[in-house]
Amino acid sequence: MEEDLYGVVPCSSLAVESILRVGAAGAIWGMCIGPYEANQQSLGGINKASYVTRSVGKYGFRCGVVAGVFSITRCGVQRYRNKNDWVNGLIAGAVAGAAVGVRTRSYTKVIEMATLVSAFCAAADYARSS
Repeated sequence: MEEDLYGVVPCSSLAVESILRVGAAGAIWGMCIGPYEANQQSLGGINKASYVTRSVGKYGFRCGVVAGVFSITRCGVQRYRNKNDWVNGLIAGAVAGAAVGVRTRSYTKVIEMATLVSAFCAAADYARSS
C-alpha cells in the first residue's frame, strides 16, 4: 500500500504523516523513560512531573524530526530517480542519520551516524523489496 501512496500523494503529506506517527511513538517513549530517569536523579513532586513533561516533548520532537527528514528525502529521491528500490532508503537514511548526528558538532560522529542509519534503512528497504 505504501508504494501506491508514493506516486499519488505529495511528499509533504507523507512527511507530515510520518512526523505525526513517529513523533507520537517518541512521545510515548518519553512517557515511559521519563519517570525512570527522574527516579534515577531522585526527583519528586513537581520537579518529577516537569522532568517527565520535558522528556515527552524532547523524545517526541526528535523522533518526529528524524522521521520527517527521512520520509521527505526518500520520497524526493524516489521521484527524482523514478525508481522504488533500496538506494532511496540508503540516501534518505544517510541524510536522516546526519540530521541526528549534527547535534554532536563532530564530523566523525555525523559520518558514523549517517553510515549506521543508512545501512539499516537500506537493509530494511532491500528486505521489503525482495
